[in-house]
Amino acid sequence: MFCSHCSAQNQDGRAFCSECGKPLSSPSSAGQIAAPPKKKRRWPFVLAGIAVVFIVLIWALGGEKAEEPDGAEPGDAAPVFAEAPPIQKPPDNAGAAGGRYDPDDTWAIYWYICGSDLETDGGFASGDLAEMMEVKLPGNVSAVIETGGARKWHNGAESNGNSRYLYDSAGLTFLEKKPLANMGDSKTLEDFLRFCNTNYPADHRVVIFWNHGGGSVAGVIFDELFDDDSLTLPEIRAAFEAASPLSKSDPPYEIVGFDACLMATVDMAETLNGAARYMVASEESEPGLGWNYTGLFQALADDTGMNGAQLGRAICDTYYAACEKEGEDDEVTLSVVDLTRVDALLAAYYDVGAESLIYACVDTSFFHSFGRAAKKAENYGGNNFWDGYTNMVDLGDLVRQSGDALLPQYGRALLAALDDCVIYKVSGRCRSRAGGLSCYYSYDSDYDNFKGFVSLNNDNPFRWYYDYAITGALSAEGERYVRELASQYAQAKDVEPEEIQSPKGGDLEDFPVRCSDDGFAVLDLGPEIADKLTGVYCLIAYYDEETDITVLLGRDNDLDADWDNGVFTDNFRGVWGSIDGVLCYMELTDEADDYQVYTVPVLLNGREYSLSVSYTYDTGEYKILGARRGIDGNGMADKNLRKLQPGDIIEPLHYIFFDMDDSDEEPTQMAVEELTVTAGTRFEEMDLGDGLFVFLFEMVDVQNNSYLSEAVVFLVEDGEITLLEDE
Repeated sequence: MFCSHCSAQNQDGRAFCSECGKPLSSPSSAGQIAAPPKKKRRWPFVLAGIAVVFIVLIWALGGEKAEEPDGAEPGDAAPVFAEAPPIQKPPDNAGAAGGRYDPDDTWAIYWYICGSDLETDGGFASGDLAEMMEVKLPGNVSAVIETGGARKWHNGAESNGNSRYLYDSAGLTFLEKKPLANMGDSKTLEDFLRFCNTNYPADHRVVIFWNHGGGSVAGVIFDELFDDDSLTLPEIRAAFEAASPLSKSDPPYEIVGFDACLMATVDMAETLNGAARYMVASEESEPGLGWNYTGLFQALADDTGMNGAQLGRAICDTYYAACEKEGEDDEVTLSVVDLTRVDALLAAYYDVGAESLIYACVDTSFFHSFGRAAKKAENYGGNNFWDGYTNMVDLGDLVRQSGDALLPQYGRALLAALDDCVIYKVSGRCRSRAGGLSCYYSYDSDYDNFKGFVSLNNDNPFRWYYDYAITGALSAEGERYVRELASQYAQAKDVEPEEIQSPKGGDLEDFPVRCSDDGFAVLDLGPEIADKLTGVYCLIAYYDEETDITVLLGRDNDLDADWDNGVFTDNFRGVWGSIDGVLCYMELTDEADDYQVYTVPVLLNGREYSLSVSYTYDTGEYKILGARRGIDGNGMADKNLRKLQPGDIIEPLHYIFFDMDDSDEEPTQMAVEELTVTAGTRFEEMDLGDGLFVFLFEMVDVQNNSYLSEAVVFLVEDGEITLLEDE
């Protein structure tokens, strides 16, 4: 076989060229390929050097931290809670005074638009303003708009100041130009709200935040003219409190909405408690097209007697319909939260936090079991090395995955309160478990990020839970807090917290892997060690013996996992993911009963992106959902899910080692081949062909420390997979 890159002749069946190391073309398959029978054969050289190389790789990807939130499925505590509640529809009588409003009531939408790179690079804000202006508004509906935070405006607006506009039955009117101000500053938001309340009051007021979001810790509204400074949740609360009196019984705003990523969090609901009747927001990252403003304004223009719950439903339905039309609906979420019912949810959430903390103090194995539940639960914003960590997980799914086995007292009460609070929601097929609100879970065990969570509310019991989990020991202040809980929670009496007994590196590094009689690699940890882990994964690489090149293929949890006995068995099938026959690095980021989602790092037209790729079990097909840039240093999620277009140039990124004998060598990240996207571009499994493939088990504990087993090697010859044993 001749290499298309350097023209070198290669032996048939090779996956990579012996001269340049680039992939050779191989046949691809449309679906899952059955695993051939495996055999045992003696391996002629020592594997210790390969394990050292992979330890270096794990360090390069993020120190001793694991990158994946998902792992092989635990079997220790099967959830017993009911499945996700069905989509709720707001009743016709939902809203103030128990019913619809007077159609003659006035409505004002206060639209806070921070253009950022979304406007500078793509003109998305200008597009949404144009959508609004397609609607002829009645005399009792108006929109007050502030724009800023972008280096360039595609609709002709100036970028050297903040501008205010009015859109009503007379059309669009320029109101004033303000000095350039940071839209990620609480005072700027406060000034806008005061201006709107004073000059454009209405019977029913709606506030919409338009920009990027980053979840509970990073907040929303990242101003690119001020180093992507954002509005944190405490800053949002301060602005609302300063602009008008807050009241839980009679909140000043009908809706506060977020046309931004990741803002449907329980912490955001708590922040807005008393500020609005309803919150409309997304748990997951949004596509770049965002909300459908033609649909939003038309719904209100057609029925000015609707209440906030009904307007929220219209926002959800028109948003989902627009995403579906553009083929960007697979991962969308949007929910309507009744903030007048949030107190009961917060009480249940805090009860679950206290219950978790107490059980962890009684038996630290709770941390590991709860961690496995969190890694099985639907989570948002990536939460892996390539995409970054938002540390947001679906609140309902986290509790359901925990089940009565972990949360016997308060879990069901939380699910009932969540069901009552989230009155309407939409979600795509790859976000089918979205319950409407997410919560913080420290997937990355990063203490600096955790301090951002602490700043939201010092009274949240999860503050002490995650402090304990990350550091391994409960602080003296935390112990005092637990003792204070004893008056409310009987289980807290006489609690003596101990240090978390995570596996030690010496116990797990190079953990032996045995070969079963039928040729499978088996990691036999035993139940005691397995109980101290939150995930077990597999790392797979291609090794070229002639050139000494090792190419990492990725990380998966395609294992036969017996958590009760601590035994994990490989399921290596000699296939891997590819785009149009070009091999990719891929990592599993989300797994459900009917679908999986992977992240695939690439260069897209020369810029680093991660492709989101789904696999659906019932069809056996993969689908490229789109490309995103990862979470940036300020915690900002990329709102623009970019669909691949014919003519795009994709270069899959790999980690490559060029010298297996050099234990100090760091991996080289490089693109080994490029392809041009066509209308028929597909992601599918590719037969890796003949060659040597390195396989390691990776074990992860609750503090996100990663440990690697000893390496084993599979030989693939003529479709037969053989596990080679070290002599």
